[in-house]
Amino acid sequence: MNEAAPPAPDVQAALDLAPCGLLRTDRSGVILRANQTFCRWVGHERHELVGRKLYELLPVGARIFHQTHLAPLLQMQGSVSEVKLDVLHRDGHTIPVVVNARRYPGPEPFSELALFVARDRDQYERELVQARRRLELLVDEEKARRAETKDRALLAEQMMGIVSHDLRNPLQTIQMGALVLSRADASPYQLGVLGRITRAAERARRLIAELLDFTQARLGQGIAVETRPLDLHALVQDVLEELRQAFPGRELLHERRGEGTCQGDSERIAQLLGNLVGNAMSYGRPDAPVTVHTIIESTGFQVSVHNHGTPIAEEDQQRLFQPLVRGSTVNSATRSVGLGLFIVREIAKAHGGTVTVQSSVEDGTTFTASFPR
Repeated sequence: MNEAAPPAPDVQAALDLAPCGLLRTDRSGVILRANQTFCRWVGHERHELVGRKLYELLPVGARIFHQTHLAPLLQMQGSVSEVKLDVLHRDGHTIPVVVNARRYPGPEPFSELALFVARDRDQYERELVQARRRLELLVDEEKARRAETKDRALLAEQMMGIVSHDLRNPLQTIQMGALVLSRADASPYQLGVLGRITRAAERARRLIAELLDFTQARLGQGIAVETRPLDLHALVQDVLEELRQAFPGRELLHERRGEGTCQGDSERIAQLLGNLVGNAMSYGRPDAPVTVHTIIESTGFQVSVHNHGTPIAEEDQQRLFQPLVRGSTVNSATRSVGLGLFIVREIAKAHGGTVTVQSSVEDGTTFTASFPR
């Protein structure tokens, strides 16, 4: 197309029917030609547009962008693609368009521009921006809620540690008082009452110890252990003698395999065993024995506790070692707060070991703590 000569009538008709706005401008941005589609978009007759500068048809923000970015970029590159602008209608409302332009050099350089109305795209982009802002607000709210929840959990754990620590002193006083009174000239009835006080105080002491271990583990410090050489079989046998007194009328067996000295914290392993046996006594069949196996091998050692009874559902096995998880079939009189197995796992972890569980109707339930030798 020659700048001076207008296109043939049939070509002009085709250009006027094009589904996009078509413009030709000179080197200074003055409109030389405009098709009927663009004229209809902006509400002007063709003769009203020819001779006007393109930026006069733009709102203030688009004028600045045209003068500082679009025109210099077209001058340097020779073409631009899919640049978004707003064009002013005659009545003052704006029309979002996407511009493709190409510059033709020569003695009298000119530029050809194709403009496409982008109302749907503009609305989509606005909705996308709004959705992103809403998402950012939701993310910020969720972060704030998580931080608040974390602070509350930390405060609760710290308070639990403080309270359980401070409860030990009055509890020791109760235990000492009961011991002194039991040695005095007490009647059988009084001795029975003192026995119940002593057993209740011992249960409270164990609960406080579990709460302290739980708090220490959840605050990221882990359960402290002091590993020393130990005779595993003898340690477990001594612990079982004490446990038989705590569970009169129940059969508690010990099977051992292997020999040698192991490395571990005897107090913590005794605590682990006490928790597993107590768990087996609570959930196992009263008429069936609870069996403790101690195995010493060249690379490590194991302590396992087996009982017969209702098997643990597979979905429950996955969460048994989480804190505050309790079985639903245990007698309410012996039900704990659900920290025993969590502490068992933490004790094993502190030794570099693991705890697993296997449970079925045929074989019963076995908890196995494995430790490196």
